[in-house]
Amino acid sequence: MAGVMVYVAIAVFLAGTAYKIYHWIRAPRSSVRLGMFPRPENSFGRGLKLIKDSIVFPQVLDNDRIMWFFVIMLHIVGLGTFIGHMRMLGEFAPLYNWLGKDGMDTLSYIGGGSAGLILLVAVLYLLFRRFKAPYRDISVPEDYLLLLLILLIIMLGDHLRFFAHFDVTDYQAYMKSLITFNPAFPAAIAESGARWVLASHVFTASLLAIYFPFSKLVHFIGSFAANLVRSD
Repeated sequence: MAGVMVYVAIAVFLAGTAYKIYHWIRAPRSSVRLGMFPRPENSFGRGLKLIKDSIVFPQVLDNDRIMWFFVIMLHIVGLGTFIGHMRMLGEFAPLYNWLGKDGMDTLSYIGGGSAGLILLVAVLYLLFRRFKAPYRDISVPEDYLLLLLILLIIMLGDHLRFFAHFDVTDYQAYMKSLITFNPAFPAAIAESGARWVLASHVFTASLLAIYFPFSKLVHFIGSFAANLVRSD
């Protein structure tokens, strides 16, 4: 489950996302400019507007500042968490040389633990907001499904962070087994009861990756194309 599923998820994610981008590129272009006023005067200004609209979410800020805060936290901390997971592929050499293994473990525990709690609060807010009007009236089952799936991934990750107590070398050994197409848990994980938590974490994250190209989450990529039209 924590082996073959990963390969399926990566293949579907890459192929599905590539197909979406190809479909957007091939879509007929309008002969009428659809940019919204005020339109930047030059390419540099349009580039800055594209970045601001795609990353800062000014439309959300203008309409609901509380939701904007939690959305920003979800995106920024989520990105930081993804980058932090790259430690499983290998140590960040300059930082490792500076802090040493103990320092890296402490930074990982504090940073990763804090990120996990922030993500948990942000997703819970966005989920419960869906039960309140007017958001309840415009929500569809997919909205709840996605938030519940993301919430489950975060909760399983937080359990691993606070209760599993695996060494980073155990995770690195597991990642190496995936990269070498010989997926297997190292002994420390295989003999632990928390192996099912890790397997479930990987499984649910893989489900999210598989569903990503066909879900509303693909807006993360499509927003750049939409905001480019808005600024043109």
